[in-house]
This record gives sequence, structure tokens and C-alpha cells, in this order.
Amino acid sequence: MVTFIGDFECKADAKGRIVLPAAFKKAVGQDEQRFVVRKDLFETCLVLYPYAYWEEELLRLRQRLNPYKREHKQFLRDFFRASAEVQLDSGGRFLIPRRLMEQVAADREVVLVGVDRYIELWAKPIYSAMSDNAVSLAGQAELLLGGASADSE
Repeated sequence: MVTFIGDFECKADAKGRIVLPAAFKKAVGQDEQRFVVRKDLFETCLVLYPYAYWEEELLRLRQRLNPYKREHKQFLRDFFRASAEVQLDSGGRFLIPRRLMEQVAADREVVLVGVDRYIELWAKPIYSAMSDNAVSLAGQAELLLGGASADSE
């Protein structure tokens, strides 16, 4: 199973290609050269899924959605419209479609963030602002994982 960790500042070249950081290349291995990229549902970033993980996500969607229900069909249309397949070239670079980069206000300077089984792509200024205003990891861990405190019992 692939696990991506860390964050890496990257610059797109003149053609808009971004080099996948060596740590992410190592995590994905030689066999996986295809990714699916889509606009995140909740954040102003893009998400890159290794193709094998994307297929798992599709299986989950297919199990929960009925294409014969209008709301489900609209969700599927919007979900796939905001997606594209990208492939690593021989130099380990990938090209994100311009329309997707524009949706997250990204140009040449981006940050790639490993989030377990996928990679987030952020415009550098947005990521920096979000990181500066982030709630502490300790506070998030306590809130999400800490359970009831001894004081409240």
C-alpha cells in the first residue's frame, strides 16, 4: 500500500509541468505512472490519486450511488467533470490541466502535501496562509482522538 508523507515546495516549468518529489516517486514505485487529479470537495486544493487508489474510490462511489436517481447522477457528473488523468513522463513530471490549476488559484509555485494515500496540490500562498492559521496538531488530536477527559466524568 502506498503512503505519502511530507510537504514539498515545487515550481512548474515553462510548460506547466511539475516534478514529482523523489520521496513520492519512491512511495508510488515504478509500476504506477498514472494518477487521477481532481478538485478537492472541501478545500481550495487539488488531490492526486494513484490510479489504483482512484479505482478503490470509484468502487466505494458505485456502491453508494444510484445513477437512476437525479441527485446521484448530478453528483457523479460534477465529480467526474472536476477530474482528469495525468501521467508521469520519463523525467518524473506531470502536467495538470490549466482549468484545474485555475480552480485552486495555482500558477508556478505550488506545494505538494502527502496525505496518506493521496497527494494534495496547493497554491503556495494559500498553503502558507492556511499553515500560519492552522489549529495546533496537539489540539486537533485531543479534539478528534482524545475522547472524554477525566474532568468531565
